[in-house]
Amino acid sequence: VDSDRTRGNGHLDDDGLPHGFCTVTYSSTDRFEGNFVHGEKNGRGKFFFFDGSTLEGYYVDDALQGQGIYTYEDGVVLHGTYVDGELNGPAQEYDSDGRLIFKGQYKDNIRHGVCWIYYPDGGSLVGEVNEEGEMTGEKIAYVYPDGRTAYSGKFIDGEMIEAKLATLTSLEDGKPQFEVVPGPVYTFDKSTSSCISTNALLPDPYESERVYVDVSLISSAGEGLFSKVAAEARTVMSFYNGVRITHQEVDSRDWALNGNTISLDDETVIDVPEPYNHAAKYCASLGHKANHSFTPNCIYDPFVHPRFGPIKCIRTIRAVEKDEELTVAYGYDHNPVGQNGPEAPEWYQLELKAFQAAQQK
Repeated sequence: VDSDRTRGNGHLDDDGLPHGFCTVTYSSTDRFEGNFVHGEKNGRGKFFFFDGSTLEGYYVDDALQGQGIYTYEDGVVLHGTYVDGELNGPAQEYDSDGRLIFKGQYKDNIRHGVCWIYYPDGGSLVGEVNEEGEMTGEKIAYVYPDGRTAYSGKFIDGEMIEAKLATLTSLEDGKPQFEVVPGPVYTFDKSTSSCISTNALLPDPYESERVYVDVSLISSAGEGLFSKVAAEARTVMSFYNGVRITHQEVDSRDWALNGNTISLDDETVIDVPEPYNHAAKYCASLGHKANHSFTPNCIYDPFVHPRFGPIKCIRTIRAVEKDEELTVAYGYDHNPVGQNGPEAPEWYQLELKAFQAAQQK
C-alpha cells in the first residue's frame, strides 16, 4: 500500500484496504480511479496527476502492464507499451490535434533505437537516438515532406551539423535506407539580423525540383515564381528564408522597403532586402519571388527547415499545373497575432476594395 495515500472512496476489505472499484487521493494531490484487489491496483485504472496529466491502462499487482495512454498537460498523447510500470517497447505520440509526432521504441522510459519525429509541416527526423534518447549521432536524417528527399549525416539533438543530400530508397520495419547523393555538405545556417546565409548561392534541393523563377505573368510585377511540376493541394513548393528583424524596425521605415517582408511570429519578421532579392546574390530559397494575387493558389505556412530553422514556406491551396505561376495573398501581416490584419500599403488596400466590389456585381 502506498505510504503517501491520504484518503479513498469505495469498497474496503476487512483490513481497510481498497478492494473493488475505488478512488484514492494521495498527499501529492494525485488521484487514482480504478480497480483494487486488497490494496493493490489490479485491472483497468487511471491516474489524474496534480499537473493536469493523466495515465490510464491495465494494472497487474500494482504495476501498469501492456498498453497505456499518457496524456500530457498540453494535450500531447503517448500510446506506449508498459512492463512493470515502465515504458518498454513500441510507442507513438500525437499532438493535441491528433497528428502523429513520434513513432519508435522506449527502453526503461527513454526513447531507444530507431525513432521518427514528425513535424506538423510534413517534414520528419529519423535515426538511432543516443543513450539520452536524443536525435544525436552520425546517422541521423531529415526527410522533406515528399518522403523521399533527405539530408543524412551528423545531427546533435535534432540540429543538422554536417549532412549530405540523400534519397530515402526503402523502409524495412520502420528502419529507413538512404542513398547518399554526391555533392555539397549542408549545415544548419539560421539567419541573423545582418546575415541571410553563410552560403547564399547554395540552392535548396527540394525547392529546386519544384519551382523556378521567370518573368511574372502579372503586369509590372517583375519576376515571379513558377511550378516546375504539377502538384496537388497542400504541397510544399518553396521556402521563405531571410534576415530576421523586428516588427518595430519594419513599422518604423518606409513601406517601399517592405516588399519582401513576412511575419514569422510576434517578435520576428523575415526580410529579403537588397541586394538579396536578386538571384545572382541569393538563391538559397526562392519563396520571396512569389507575387501577390487576389485569387492566390498558395499560402504562407510555418515550416521548420533543417538548414534555415523556423521560417515560412509556400504551400499550394489547390492543385497546380506545371509552369503555373504560384501566387499568395498579401503577405506583410505585421500586426500582432489576434489583431485585425493583414497590414498592407494603401495602394494594395484600394485595389483590393475595387476587386471585391467588382466580384459583388
